[in-house]
Amino acid sequence: MLSEIHFLLTYQCNFECDHCFLYCSPKSQGTFTIQQVDDVLEQALKIGTIEMIYFEGGEPTQYYPLLLESIRRAHQKGFQVGIVSNAYLSLAEEDALLWLEPLAEEGLSVLSVSNDAFHYGEEKENPAEIARKVGLKLHLDAFPICIDPPEILEATSPEDGKGQAVIGGGARFRGRAADTLTKGLPVRPWDEMITCPDEDLLTPSRVHVDCYGNTHICQGISIGNFWEKPLSKIIAEYHPDHHPICGPLHRGGPAELVTTLKIEPLEEYVDECHLCFLSRRDIIDRYPQHLAPRQVYGIE
Repeated sequence: MLSEIHFLLTYQCNFECDHCFLYCSPKSQGTFTIQQVDDVLEQALKIGTIEMIYFEGGEPTQYYPLLLESIRRAHQKGFQVGIVSNAYLSLAEEDALLWLEPLAEEGLSVLSVSNDAFHYGEEKENPAEIARKVGLKLHLDAFPICIDPPEILEATSPEDGKGQAVIGGGARFRGRAADTLTKGLPVRPWDEMITCPDEDLLTPSRVHVDCYGNTHICQGISIGNFWEKPLSKIIAEYHPDHHPICGPLHRGGPAELVTTLKIEPLEEYVDECHLCFLSRRDIIDRYPQHLAPRQVYGIE
């Protein structure tokens, strides 16, 4: 049951991290207007099952007045509200209080901060950690998201199964990560990748929405454009079998996507996300409405 809507409030970000699902950077285009935010919130009410609204990006605090008003309107409509931020504004506790306290007063209840090697290296008392501490003082549910560079933790022997290496760090090899983080990592045959391990394509609990109208069931896979059809109707009518990308993924993972859509794969990939992302990028011109926006695939 769909219970969360995550606004990609902007694709713009002050960081340009190697692991970014969305290929965000300071040059990225695409930001909601407050009227667009309000329109989506009204649709969220019509869906009837939405409990939580998240504002993320990119970096949502780069458009702070928009973020503040969006939180206020979401809270007024009865939703719980969270944000995902790298907290770069938190140079000291006093600075963190300057931007977090008004958000809390307008209804923010969850603060998720990106705090890892990609954002702040080995620095312990960094802006994300400062923001988390201040968030807790403001009685927010404040916690870190920690994704580190991938490393091989262990490798099972062929006697244990398929001899598959276990890769740690938490990165998903889609978006920029598929291009920047896979070098030197162990790979597996593409035809073994028969499931989608990360997304519930049949009954998703959350979707991401962007200012272009894309309703992402996974970053870069749009199940409909809510500027062309109401979001509530997109959700009500969605079934993976009716979607040219979600259907094969649901039936047999990225391997089925390759087979069904006659994609020419490499022999091996790091994991399912790696195969899926590169395969989707190969056919983006065949399915421009379903694989959008192009910038999420690193294409100008």
